[in-house]
Amino acid sequence: MAPTTFTRRHFARIATWAVAGLGLSRQALAQNQKPVLKGQVVKIAVIEPLSGLMGSVGTNLLRSYQFLAEQFSKSNAAGLKFEIVAFDNKLSLSETVSALKSALDQGIRFVAQGTGSATALALIDAIEKHNQRNPGQEVLYLNHSATDPELTGSRCSYWHFRFEADTTMKMEALTSFIKDQPKVKKVYLVNQNYSSGVQIAEAAKLGLREKRPDIAIVGDDRHPLAQIRDFAPYMAKVLASGADSIVTGNWGTDLSLLVKAAEESGWKGSIYTYYAAVAGTPTALRGVADNRVFQVAFSHYNMGGQMNAWMNEFHKRFNDDFYTHSIALVFELLSMSIQQAKSADVVRVAAQMEGAKFKGFNGLVEMRKSDHQLQQPFFVTVWTSVSAQFPYSAEGTGKTFAPVREFAAEEIARPSTCRMARP
Repeated sequence: MAPTTFTRRHFARIATWAVAGLGLSRQALAQNQKPVLKGQVVKIAVIEPLSGLMGSVGTNLLRSYQFLAEQFSKSNAAGLKFEIVAFDNKLSLSETVSALKSALDQGIRFVAQGTGSATALALIDAIEKHNQRNPGQEVLYLNHSATDPELTGSRCSYWHFRFEADTTMKMEALTSFIKDQPKVKKVYLVNQNYSSGVQIAEAAKLGLREKRPDIAIVGDDRHPLAQIRDFAPYMAKVLASGADSIVTGNWGTDLSLLVKAAEESGWKGSIYTYYAAVAGTPTALRGVADNRVFQVAFSHYNMGGQMNAWMNEFHKRFNDDFYTHSIALVFELLSMSIQQAKSADVVRVAAQMEGAKFKGFNGLVEMRKSDHQLQQPFFVTVWTSVSAQFPYSAEGTGKTFAPVREFAAEEIARPSTCRMARP
C-alpha cells in the first residue's frame, strides 16, 4: 500500500494549517496578549502504572509529560511553568484513588491519566465527589488515552476532558478502512476482558456487519488484562478458524506477546490494531513483513513539523519513542485556556476549555462542549520499511507506520449522549 497520493495531500494540508490555522484559533488570540501569569507554577499529577507488567507504558507516559512540560514551560502564552508529579497506581483501582488523594493532599488541582478505562471511571467518580464536597478546591481530570465511550457518555463529567477518541470513533474509522480491503473475508477478534476491550469487540462486530456483511466473524476471544504471558493457544484457535485478519484493541505487553505468538505460529494474515505504537510493540513487530499490520489513531510517526522535532529530541534523550501525542494537545489547550481565563483556577479554566477550537499538530480540533470529547482528524497507517518519505524508525527497527488514509473529524464523530451537570 503505497501512500503517495495521501501524503502529498496530507502535507499540503499541514502547510495550509501552519499558515492559516493560527489565525482562526483562540490560541492565536492568546499569543497576542501579554503573559499574565508569568512564572506561576502549575502542577499536574500523572497517575499511571510505573511498575508491573505495564510499567514500561506508564514510564513512557511519565517521560512524555515531563518532556512536554519542559517544552511548554519554555514557551506558552500565559508565561506558566509546568511541573509534573508522578504517582504509581500499579494499574489498580484502589491505588488510583489513593494516588488521587495524595495529589489532593499536595494541593495539586490538575490530574492526568489514560492507561485503562476502569481506572479512568474510578477517577471520574472520586473527582466528582471531591469537587461537590470541596467548593473552591476543584480538580480537573485530563484524559489522554482512556477510550471507554461511557467516559463522555452516561458517565460524563464537567471535570473530565478527553483528548483521545473513544472506542466507537476509532472503530468507525477502522471498519470504514477494512470495508475497502477485498482480501478481508474472515476476522478473528482478540481483546482484553475489561470495559474497553469488550466495547472494541462489540463495535467491530457492529461496524463490519453494517459495512461488509459478507465478512465472517470466526472468533471472539477475551482474555485477562496484563496476565497472559503466552498467546500461542489463542493463535492456535486463529489458525484453526481460517481467519485472514485479526482485529484487536490490545495494548502493551498483551499486544506485543500476541504479535510474537502470531509470528511464531507461521500465520500470514493481517492485524488491525489501535495501539501498535505503544512501548515494546514495534520491537515485537520488527520481523513482520511490510503491509500486514495496520493502526488507527489521531496521529502517526511521520506527522512532520514540530511533532517530529519533538519525537527526535525525545528519542535522543531517553532512547525511547514519544508516541502518546495527545499529551501535546493537553498542554496546548491547558496553557491556552489558562491564558484566556487569566487564572489557573480550575473552574475558570474548565469554562475556557469546553468548546475551544484550536490548531493542533494534526489539524483543526475542537473540545466539544456537550461532552468534553475532543473532535479531531484520524489516520489509518500501515507497518512498513522506513523511506525518505517516511523516515521515522520506530524503536530503531527500521520500520515505521506510514499513513494510507485520513478521516476528517466529522467522518468519525459520534452523537453526544452526555447529560452533563454543570457547576
